[in-house]
Amino acid sequence: MDDKNPAEGQRHLAVLIDADNAPPAIVEGLFEEIAKYGVASVKRIYGDWTKPNLGGWKKVLLDYSIQPVQQFAYTQGKNATDSSLIIDAMDLLYTRELGGFCLVSSDSDFTRLAARLREAGVTVYGFGEKKTPNPFVAACDKFIYTEILRADAEEPAPAKTDAGSGKAADKPTQAQAAKAQSDKEKPPLNFIARVIEDISDDEDWVHLGALGQNLNKRSPAFDTRLYGFKKLSELLKAHPNRFEVQEAGGSGGSKALRVRNKRKR
Repeated sequence: MDDKNPAEGQRHLAVLIDADNAPPAIVEGLFEEIAKYGVASVKRIYGDWTKPNLGGWKKVLLDYSIQPVQQFAYTQGKNATDSSLIIDAMDLLYTRELGGFCLVSSDSDFTRLAARLREAGVTVYGFGEKKTPNPFVAACDKFIYTEILRADAEEPAPAKTDAGSGKAADKPTQAQAAKAQSDKEKPPLNFIARVIEDISDDEDWVHLGALGQNLNKRSPAFDTRLYGFKKLSELLKAHPNRFEVQEAGGSGGSKALRVRNKRKR
């Protein structure tokens, strides 16, 4: 988004991954995303590595220098992995100077951990699938859905060809495009408009950076990529009947973008 603070890139982060509730297909996009917020100083992944279902993770641990933490399931039906991750998180909170934690899981059991870490004054970034319960999402400063990361990491499938002709088939391509369009969620324009109204100046303008920060504060899972846009400015410009975006003078003669809600006027 457009509201990144360059100083954030120097913060040291602890990345704690729940292997039972995170697919290995996200790993490349995950660390590319984390690099936007700081340096991944601690990288640990928790699970019972004697089980075959974690085989996919084993293949990428060395490539990304992730430290596996073995946790046996002592009792059937009890998740010892969650307890191990939580204990490590609290140890790191008091023994390391960290600016934030990245909790990678779709499990609501980490809701209280996220809230406790925020109480200690560190930033919490959550990463999980869209099925993640809302209490865990709301407990984080920012929450990123891993479906976005998987989409960024995967290469588009090659177009199918008609047998014997060597030409791309039109119908499958059109169907794929239609499905991709339908999969995009509808942007929450009313929510964006309410935030603009709340923080705008006397002329109804809001600087884009301030808008992005307030959107994330009020909705940790807000992400323009869910709606098919890489940046907040692109989303706003795609709705010219609703929002007006223009350049405004910034500090030191730099140019910054500002936006206002046309309907209010």
